[in-house]
Amino acid sequence: MAVYDLEEQEQLEELKTWWKQHGNLVTTVVTVIALIAAAWQGWNWWQRSQSVKASAVYAVLEQAAAAHDAKKVREIAGELIEKYPSTTYAAMGAMLSARAQVEFGDSKTAHAQLQWVASNSKDDLIRDLARLREATLLADEKSYDDALKLLSIAPQIELAARFDELKGDVFVAQGKKADAATAYADALAAVDKLPKSEGVNPHEAYREMIQTKIDSLGVAK
Repeated sequence: MAVYDLEEQEQLEELKTWWKQHGNLVTTVVTVIALIAAAWQGWNWWQRSQSVKASAVYAVLEQAAAAHDAKKVREIAGELIEKYPSTTYAAMGAMLSARAQVEFGDSKTAHAQLQWVASNSKDDLIRDLARLREATLLADEKSYDDALKLLSIAPQIELAARFDELKGDVFVAQGKKADAATAYADALAAVDKLPKSEGVNPHEAYREMIQTKIDSLGVAK
């Protein structure tokens, strides 16, 4: 028994010695880990809180858009961008407002809001959609070179066909039929890369529409 007690005392002394050497480091590491965990939980809580608040503002924006209140739509979209820029609702709100501003004849505000989304949204697909709508607006304003510049940046695969189709439309407007035919052919290829349901191609109607545009060019194949 005495031998066992002696061994225990030796182990205890070794533990005390080790703690004197490394105790501060262990305490620091544990404290840092606890602080990181608390900060992460706090950040998640803050993000959720921001999202909930932004969703309420976005609902008011939708109501204003439905009521065709141009001023209110613009103001609420600005509030989303200013107060909740990191949320998806800010990007969605700016997109909705941009569409409404075009209808209200305020293309300057529409451009500004689409450009904000293209530069600030954390969602790649939403950013690309904003660029596509901005390019469409530029094409409608006959700013063809600016539109093509935006369309030259490769988008997510879901929007590749739309980008190429709009390129074709711009080239048609410029009288460049050969370039338009190439862009439309690229759009067809992009459509074929989109996912399909079993035995059903949900993109067939869109594909036929692009093919009709190619045929209308009258360019030799």
